[in-house]
Amino acid sequence: MSNRPFFTLLSFVFFTCSLFSQTIRLEEIMKGEEFVGFSPQDIQWSIDNESVTFDWNPTGELGRSLYAYKLKQKQIQKVGFLENRPISSPTLTNHSQIFNNHYFNQDGELVRYNQKTKELVVIYSRNEPIGEIFRVKNPSFIYFTIQSNVFCYDETVGSIVQITNFVQGNQVVEKTDTSFLHEQQRELFSFIKLQDDKKKWNEKQPQRKTPVGIYYSQNEYVSKYSISSDGRYISFVLTMDSDEPTTNYESYITSDGFTHHRQARPKVNDKEPSTRMGIFDSVEDTVYFVDASSLKDIRKMPVYLSEYGISGSYFKDRDVCFHQAIMNPDESKALVDVRSFDNKDRWICLVDLATGKLTELENQHDEAWIGGPGISEWNEEEGTLAWINSSDFIFQSEESGYSHLYSMNATNRSKKALTDGKWEVRDPFLSHDKKTVYFIANKIHPGVRNGYKLDLASKQITPLFEGNFGIEWTLSPDEKTWAIRYSTTTHPWELCIVPNAPNQKLVPVTKSTLPAFDKLTLQTPEIIQIPSSDGKIIYSRKYTPSKPNGAAVLFVHGAGYLQNAHYFWSYYQREMLFHQLLIEKGYTVLDLDYRASEGYGRDWRTDIYRDMGNRDLQDYVDAKNYLVKNQAIDSSRVGMYGGSYGGFITLMALLKTPNTFNCGAALRSVTDWAHYNHEYTSNILNYPSTDPKAYHRSSPIYFAENLNKPLLMLHGMVDDNVQFQDIVRLNQRFIELGKTNFQLSIFPTEAHGFTFTPAWIDEYRRILELFETNLK
Repeated sequence: MSNRPFFTLLSFVFFTCSLFSQTIRLEEIMKGEEFVGFSPQDIQWSIDNESVTFDWNPTGELGRSLYAYKLKQKQIQKVGFLENRPISSPTLTNHSQIFNNHYFNQDGELVRYNQKTKELVVIYSRNEPIGEIFRVKNPSFIYFTIQSNVFCYDETVGSIVQITNFVQGNQVVEKTDTSFLHEQQRELFSFIKLQDDKKKWNEKQPQRKTPVGIYYSQNEYVSKYSISSDGRYISFVLTMDSDEPTTNYESYITSDGFTHHRQARPKVNDKEPSTRMGIFDSVEDTVYFVDASSLKDIRKMPVYLSEYGISGSYFKDRDVCFHQAIMNPDESKALVDVRSFDNKDRWICLVDLATGKLTELENQHDEAWIGGPGISEWNEEEGTLAWINSSDFIFQSEESGYSHLYSMNATNRSKKALTDGKWEVRDPFLSHDKKTVYFIANKIHPGVRNGYKLDLASKQITPLFEGNFGIEWTLSPDEKTWAIRYSTTTHPWELCIVPNAPNQKLVPVTKSTLPAFDKLTLQTPEIIQIPSSDGKIIYSRKYTPSKPNGAAVLFVHGAGYLQNAHYFWSYYQREMLFHQLLIEKGYTVLDLDYRASEGYGRDWRTDIYRDMGNRDLQDYVDAKNYLVKNQAIDSSRVGMYGGSYGGFITLMALLKTPNTFNCGAALRSVTDWAHYNHEYTSNILNYPSTDPKAYHRSSPIYFAENLNKPLLMLHGMVDDNVQFQDIVRLNQRFIELGKTNFQLSIFPTEAHGFTFTPAWIDEYRRILELFETNLK
């Protein structure tokens, strides 16, 4: 590492004095919510539709508390004691139907709430907490899980019966002992013979039958239960995780003064977990497993292997991930979403519950990776899949290039597009009568989150909440009222309570921002369209100073598949406020939705396949050229910064295009993708063992020799996501290459997302110093 400071003592004194003269102070904006305010979170409807509960902190206390908004009184009150809490269920976060006798899980207890009498009764309370709750056609039967097994409560008689009998380990088969000693004991001792006779007599007596044992491996776990509408069939998934070793990191600042060795996730590898889907017939007391060998192209090799001289088909079926079965409301059938673990294929299938036979209905294939809203990026994440009636269901697909809603008839496989256009559907759900689909979409602009309803009979889409803003919504159990989190570019999320009807004005019932934040006059960034060198459009937030100094800073959002050039409150509120500070100092700031950002369809999403830090980085090169050409920016005075994936792009900018950007700050950066996690990385770059070229050209550590501009690296030592080892390896590479223009700043108490305000202040003080020294 270089021993030369990035700035002199004189420049530091000037920086400090000028900092305190600004309207926006770094020490304040880096407090995050403690400066801006704590927006409402975890919004839930009460079962009686009369109140909305949420976690909130309007007075700047040390943490959030539970609050309730009473609809009739139009008042908010802090809920301090359990007996004063509105009766709500965690499942109501995403709109659930309420029964007259409604059952829910309250802190591990099975609880019944009666709509008419408003009586609350605890049905089951033991040391072993309950898990999921399932309702079937017979309203008197309530199914629920305890650990690995399913139980049924019959409210007509008040009894609880065990339905499944999962047993971890191998089945023990009793063998008849015919040995000489065995027979001799019975011949000599009447006591032994009497014991045998009693055992035989007990076996003949009437007794409750234990369900057949469902045996599974010690390395497997049971999940994803579903129960047919008649209660006869129970589907489940057994998952055996990969045995790849976990990674480790060390915690240095601890309460006892000793370092603590901690475990994190495994690194990317080619050893996928395995799943198998079983069906238990509670009437026949039998278990059978679903066979996926008939799926289309189940042995197909991906195209990228041809680059290594490998083609054709695998010798065995690819590993697949079974999702939770979606039970048909009227028949002994279910829908199941099956994914190949390499994420090149998604099959939507019909399962005959009586036989376990799998019938393929829809195959979605992508030589990059299956993904997009309602389809999901990860094998274990559920996609949109729901029955409209006993014959038709809805799902999402990127068939048109954008994630849209489709319906299909499960009998004849006829498919219809329900939405279309160069926009995407997010978070759809059905009304209770299954005649309407509600969804969030960016229909009028890629950078909005607006609310719509789709009438399934007429296919008509009606805007409910449309404009330059973002919403997150939850519909009341009676479907008459929305609880909406609403925000704009410069105002954080607030709670609105709105009737379920078109053309309703969004008026917040909460006021969450704190006085210091309210005093700020924030510039609303302009969302502009920058032409890319490959003929596409890059949507970007542009912050324009009143007195430009000729320098520019480009910010790179994290996560890769995330969006920040939008019309709602930024995921990066500290960075957004930092940009306000930068424009006060004369910098022009650009915040790009670069290639692979969400909201722009399949081709934009997959443009980084097998080559991260190429097309996404080129978008930043194009953006810099745009500023130089159109905004009078000095080409030699442009810097970059970002965290996580943003840190990765910053590293690639300085190492792959070493003369394009004058300096960069890389926060919590991935430096070598072979060391990152499996689910994210294997989708985009395949496996290190099968596609090493993709990892080589996508990892900054292989380009370390090109560094010739000032680089500031910042990393938390207890980061269990992008681990500290990542940046240490690149640091060592720079040392061995004799580089002198880099610095590494470490934060001993911080993980991937910083939480301690002094760490935030120190981090962004260093970033600002970097820009002030190298761009002014």
